[in-house]
Amino acid sequence: MSSEPPSTKPRGFFDRITAAFHDDELTDREDLTRVLREARQRNLLAPDTYSMMEGALKVAELRASDLMVPRAQVLAVDLAEPPSAWIRMAIESGHSRFPAVEGDLDNVLGIVHAKDLLRLSLNPTLDVKTLLRQPRFIPESQPINVLLRDFKSTRSHMALVIDEFGSISGLITIEDVLEQIVGEISDEFDHEDKAGNILPEGSGWRVKALTPIDQFNEFFASDLDDPYCETIGGLVTDRFEHVPRAGEEIVEKGFRFKILSADERQALLLSVERI
Repeated sequence: MSSEPPSTKPRGFFDRITAAFHDDELTDREDLTRVLREARQRNLLAPDTYSMMEGALKVAELRASDLMVPRAQVLAVDLAEPPSAWIRMAIESGHSRFPAVEGDLDNVLGIVHAKDLLRLSLNPTLDVKTLLRQPRFIPESQPINVLLRDFKSTRSHMALVIDEFGSISGLITIEDVLEQIVGEISDEFDHEDKAGNILPEGSGWRVKALTPIDQFNEFFASDLDDPYCETIGGLVTDRFEHVPRAGEEIVEKGFRFKILSADERQALLLSVERI
């Protein structure tokens, strides 16, 4: 009677970590997540390592529409405007890349880098269209793990997300994807923007409409919530049931919200008072 010699093939990381808790093999992502959680609880994985591994697993379940910056919040360089407006917007935003459009976001001519706009300071006669990079367009349904491979292979940092009719529905960057894996990536501009979301003013506060609801609740020790919105401006608009206009007020869970400024698409700045 003969028997096969034991395999000498080295076991991979997941094989070894599974063997530490289970005799059976992993069969699906739920099994793997459970094993990783047990490894974290037994201090076999550092918190940051576990968080990144968990994020990497979740990325495979997400689509471009889940992470994109919605169309209404996309900052673009409109070549129909004077160059001074482009440079001012680039400086105020702190971003390094922008879609270059002509009149409308559905008329994208390319991608322009902020550093290229600085050339206009030295050469005002320069045709900015000669500096544009080729834009990348992806469908809302594209899996994020596929997009990450695309970013890597093409050395791109930004893609424009289109809906089923070919219209721009949003924008996504490599930073948006990486944040799902490694956590929030903050720079000096992010810090300044977040710190300036809620500022005292008179007997109340001035609050930017794009302030995340979580940040608002943390600041005011409140429990505002909306299953359809992530920002305080979205929550207030949902309560109005129409795009609010400057001067309109509404009361919600002990707060009076007054619209200080708005455009035809969204609220921009709110006055908030406790009542």
